[in-house]
Amino acid sequence: MPPNDNRNLVLFGLNAGSEMFHDAFQNLGYEVAVVGDHPTPAQLARAALCFTSVYNGVRAPWSALKLKRQLKRAGVPLIGIDRDGPWHMGRLVRQLRLFAWLKVLDIYAPHTLQPTYRFAPVVVYNANAVWQRNFNLHGRTLEEMRDPAFFRWDVSFVGNMHGERYKEHAERQRFFAALRPRLEALGLRVLFTNSGGMSEQEQIDVIQRSVINLNYRSSCDHPSRSGVEMSWGLPERCYGVPARGGFMLSDERRHAADDFDLKTEWASYRDFEDCIARIQHFVGHFAETRAVAEAAHARVMRDHTYEKRAENLLAAARRWREARAA
Repeated sequence: MPPNDNRNLVLFGLNAGSEMFHDAFQNLGYEVAVVGDHPTPAQLARAALCFTSVYNGVRAPWSALKLKRQLKRAGVPLIGIDRDGPWHMGRLVRQLRLFAWLKVLDIYAPHTLQPTYRFAPVVVYNANAVWQRNFNLHGRTLEEMRDPAFFRWDVSFVGNMHGERYKEHAERQRFFAALRPRLEALGLRVLFTNSGGMSEQEQIDVIQRSVINLNYRSSCDHPSRSGVEMSWGLPERCYGVPARGGFMLSDERRHAADDFDLKTEWASYRDFEDCIARIQHFVGHFAETRAVAEAAHARVMRDHTYEKRAENLLAAARRWREARAA
């Protein structure tokens, strides 16, 4: 619920069009307003925080700075969420350094806490999450999924694998191209396909009717510019697949331990050969697989919704105002 004072408005600046966060703040009882870089005095007087994306801020640093100055005078924190970290390979280094040097943000809320650009004096972990309007059981039940006969595929992946067009997906394309014949040789039912051209319902059906849904890389998972380290953060599918009742087997993620119980709610593999071994294990231990899937579903729907992320951002904004007033 919104606070008892008049700060019951959340501003969206710099064309931050995150519809899932619009829904989340409104579901918590807040009003939202899209303000670009020019909020009105009346909006500033009621604002709990101003929300934007780092991507938009880096693209328009001077507009971001203009917005920041208006917010500062009104005592409203500018919070930048970041789903493109940690290396921001789509932006020039000089753009990133300028944005960091301008100190535009009051709070930086990335999906990974890897040490990288210092965009704000305060950093809060803001993992990906599920938009419950689109990610739920869609009329199915977990009980239905306890029947092995319910499943059409043993292993699946639906996502962007156009490595020729999108360089960030070239490694993913290579991985699945090598994995398919190895799994088919074991007699497993395999579906690896691009999501383009599939309806939302078709994708839901694949997730729910696959014993194992795989995760391998995402567009923000480039190694660092030195080529040393991959992203620690969890892609959205690591929450979306469990939300729909599916079992997720993911490449290793350091932040998995922050969001899931690694023994009961999470399954991962180290490398290509370990992926094959883990697939064989979970296909061969169906009851264990479904127990993990059901535990992960409960955890995601309880702790990893956008409403929960919005609550965390609102709490960070309150702490910021308290520290400023001290």
